[in-house]
Amino acid sequence: MLRLLSSAVLVAFVGSTSLLTACSIVPTSGPSRAQINQAAQALNTNGIQVVDVTDEIARKLYAERNGGDFFTALGNSTVFQQQLGISDTVEVSIWEAPPATLFGATQIDAKTGVSSSRVTVLPDQTIDGDGNISVPFIGAVRAAGRTPSQLQRDIAERLKHMAHDPQVLVKLSRNVTSYVTVVGDVVNSNRMPLTARGERLLDALAGAGGVRQPVDKITLQVTRGNKVASLPLQVVIQDPRQNVPLRAGDVVTALFQPYSFTALGALSGGGKNQEINFEAKGISLAQALARAGGLDDSRSDAQGVFVFRFEDAGAMQWPSTPVRTTADGKVPVVYRVNLRDPNSFFVAQSFMMDNKDLLFVSNAPIADIQKVLNLVFSVVYPVVTGVQTFK
Repeated sequence: MLRLLSSAVLVAFVGSTSLLTACSIVPTSGPSRAQINQAAQALNTNGIQVVDVTDEIARKLYAERNGGDFFTALGNSTVFQQQLGISDTVEVSIWEAPPATLFGATQIDAKTGVSSSRVTVLPDQTIDGDGNISVPFIGAVRAAGRTPSQLQRDIAERLKHMAHDPQVLVKLSRNVTSYVTVVGDVVNSNRMPLTARGERLLDALAGAGGVRQPVDKITLQVTRGNKVASLPLQVVIQDPRQNVPLRAGDVVTALFQPYSFTALGALSGGGKNQEINFEAKGISLAQALARAGGLDDSRSDAQGVFVFRFEDAGAMQWPSTPVRTTADGKVPVVYRVNLRDPNSFFVAQSFMMDNKDLLFVSNAPIADIQKVLNLVFSVVYPVVTGVQTFK
């Protein structure tokens, strides 16, 4: 009888051990380091790129991240010529030197007896659909696409052979085309008229009453023709170069975008997997690890820190070819970090997290072995205890 029980214990132990050593049986929070490394093989049909995070990679991604700033994309030229457009209203004033022959008689000062010219102010005119205004004696004059100075020089040139030394002044009395539209998460969406002063990005934001959300959660987007550039508001405030001059027709949009990353795996914090918000300005991988609670000292693999991300196809030279992309042209990438290397802590401070990144820390191999042993002992121990009790 005792031999039979001993055999049963041995069979239970061997059977449990062989069964539980299968990877599919051991409970885990995600793939192991070895399983992720296998994704770097050339025969990978899923197109996943596994990239080791080095200083060179971190610098390249950081440079690409800052390549779309306002200063680079939109320029910082302060030269602004306010051009007239259809539906703008202008006031035209004309002086004629004495003796005035076209726009009225010459005035004579009663005290000095000196003749002086009289100004003729034409009624305000709205630039018509053809882009013209009408001036007496010369008819239609092209106004759209010209500055007030250019328009007044043209009128004076065409009057030169009719009037005596004419002088012309054109004033924009109602501006409906030289403006910037400000929308989004601002107090008051509006259209801000532009002047020769050269209003800048923060001027438009202030004219709209400011933003309604915390500054570090706001992203500014400037649309200029077919060009769109975005930058965190906090960066624009801290870097004067990004407070670029605006142009007529620009659209400034304040977007409330609480960026976030997802933290999974062997991280501290009571085993709680969570989505963590961060500022629009961005945070580094080192900061992300700290906000996630850091690595769990009892089960984490310091060589198995990974960031899962969808990158643009042209972000870098990919290690596995051919490069396969998703339906929207993105490349699935796993960035691999070895925190057993002291240099990686410096790299982690310059590797920036992106919105919707997934930060994963795999279990250490010894942790999986410990799980297997715990499960085996949970099966064998009651049997052994029963045998001893029977004896």
